[in-house]
Amino acid sequence: MALMPKRVKHRKSQRGRIKGSATRGNKVVFGEFGLQALEAGWIKAQTIEAGRIAAQQYVRGEGKLYIRIFPHKSITSTPLETRMGKGKGEPEYWVAVVKVGTILYELAGVTEQQAKVCFGRLAHKMPIRTRLVTRRPA
Repeated sequence: MALMPKRVKHRKSQRGRIKGSATRGNKVVFGEFGLQALEAGWIKAQTIEAGRIAAQQYVRGEGKLYIRIFPHKSITSTPLETRMGKGKGEPEYWVAVVKVGTILYELAGVTEQQAKVCFGRLAHKMPIRTRLVTRRPA
């Protein structure tokens, strides 16, 4: 089941643009290893779910996976072969707005080699370039 908000104040949001790098959510907090975005972009709820499934299948029961992004933004579209006008289209899918440096997923309870392989499989499904980062000692 793809992620989406339970309730929203306004269903239809404007496109906006993604400037700068992430100041929050850019450090590994919950696990030992993280998958960090090197580009800005939108990540669909279905893509987040596909990444979760790929990681869970690899990790099985030995590690814990944390998803650090959530799709809050609705993307609308009008049906094909519809004339201009008649307002903004209906929400089609939900996306997470990701800035450069945002941590997408985290892994705990696995070795660095396992994390590398797991995040390699996960990164293959992502529409943006990513890299593996480790937790910084406090």
